[in-house]
Amino acid sequence: FPSSFFGEMATISCRVKNNDDSVIQLLNPNRQTIYFKNFRPLKDSRFQLVNFSDNELRVSLSNVSLSDEGRYVCQLYTDPPQEAYADITVLVPPGSPIIESREDVVSEGNETELTCTAIGSKPAASIRWMKGEEELTGETTVEETYDRMFTVSSRVRFSVTKEDDGVPVDCIIDHPAAKDLLAQRNLEVQYKPEVKIVVTYPEGLPREGDNLDLTCIAEGKPHPHQINWLRVDEDVPPHAVVTGSDLYIENLNKSYNGTYRCVASNAVGEAYDDYILYVYDSRAGEGAPQKIDHAVIGGVVAVVMFAILCALIVLGRYFARHKGTYFTHEAKGADDAADADTAIINAEGGHNNTDEKKEYYI
Repeated sequence: FPSSFFGEMATISCRVKNNDDSVIQLLNPNRQTIYFKNFRPLKDSRFQLVNFSDNELRVSLSNVSLSDEGRYVCQLYTDPPQEAYADITVLVPPGSPIIESREDVVSEGNETELTCTAIGSKPAASIRWMKGEEELTGETTVEETYDRMFTVSSRVRFSVTKEDDGVPVDCIIDHPAAKDLLAQRNLEVQYKPEVKIVVTYPEGLPREGDNLDLTCIAEGKPHPHQINWLRVDEDVPPHAVVTGSDLYIENLNKSYNGTYRCVASNAVGEAYDDYILYVYDSRAGEGAPQKIDHAVIGGVVAVVMFAILCALIVLGRYFARHKGTYFTHEAKGADDAADADTAIINAEGGHNNTDEKKEYYI
């Protein structure tokens, strides 16, 4: 029985091998007899006989307290007497841990400090810190009290961001007499607004004559108490209408071009988002199809011209080939003829009269 839990039951057993009817007795750390054989001289009803025989004396101790710690003696009356010893250590779990924060609310970028205390344990407890899934390192102090108990405190410091808002911080107690003992506190972090401008109208490019409708979405903790619209380096158009977080401008023209800014602020700070307005000409969307038509027409004309050029080349080669054949036929038999008429008569073609040959020659 090396250790027992505070307030619970411990069992003390004296066993003897080959006992020759010698008397067995159990003594407390003050050498007082608890049991002599099966008789209890000590007036402490928390000790109860569980079993008695020649070979064993077993006793239970209920509601164990710190005063029960120490060395117990099993004594066998022989000559000389024999003794065996066992030490009881009482484990006392700490009370419920207490977690405290230096401030209830902290602003992003600042440091916060948490302290966790485990009171009245034996032995001293150990403390671990977890922020979400992240383990933190704390500074621990241990104080021993007058009744041999221990109070343990641990302090942790860390800087917070807006992502830490609502994240749980756990103080976990490790002790052999306690399980699943922890304290938890959720962080409350204030942060400056996050700002985004959304174009409600128009859906496409803003053009001359269109209306412009911008919405400023701002989220922060605490919620932004002020939202302002301005035009960077210039005044907002005089007929622009600001309604809460919305900016509305009718009948756009190019003089309204510029950077429009939404500024949101709360107790932590301020932030902004920009929208760059560029007003396009109202006819800008009509010119594009005409350019496409011109390109198509130019392509068709080029193809037609290329086809005509190819046809001319083919026809030229054809006529050149046939003209060569004509001159070849005309020359046959001319070398041996005495005159031109005879040459025509001798030429191929099968004509019988001179007039027809002349006509063919011409």
